[in-house]
Amino acid sequence: MALEKTNWSGLHAPTLDDIEALASAALRDLPEPFASLAADVTCSVAEFAEDDVLEGFGMESPFELMGLFSGIGMTEDGAVPQTGQLPNTVYLYRRAILDYWAEHDDNTLGEIVTHVLIHELGHHFGFSDEDMEAIEAAADRDPQ
Repeated sequence: MALEKTNWSGLHAPTLDDIEALASAALRDLPEPFASLAADVTCSVAEFAEDDVLEGFGMESPFELMGLFSGIGMTEDGAVPQTGQLPNTVYLYRRAILDYWAEHDDNTLGEIVTHVLIHELGHHFGFSDEDMEAIEAAADRDPQ
């Protein structure tokens, strides 16, 4: 179908609820033991990261951050959670995710949401950004 003949009046960008549904599906599809280990992690979707979060990372644009892990990773947590400790949370940032999706036509929106979610869950499991980059690079080299 030609773009000029598409009826755009009924089409809208995916909503916060749409992104949340994709994230929920990705969480449901996690294999064991990861699913059990991530069962207490909450997922929240917002338009953008808060200004103080962006400043903390030295980012000037809210489009630079697609996701964030907030909490204490499993490798840093004691055997018993501290009283009053908030649950570990993965934040997904809708507008940054949609911007990335618009610029990279080699991935579906669901694949991007899943990738960001799993990256942030990696922090819950105690991996650093460098650890995860090395794992991804090794997976890209391994054709299996």
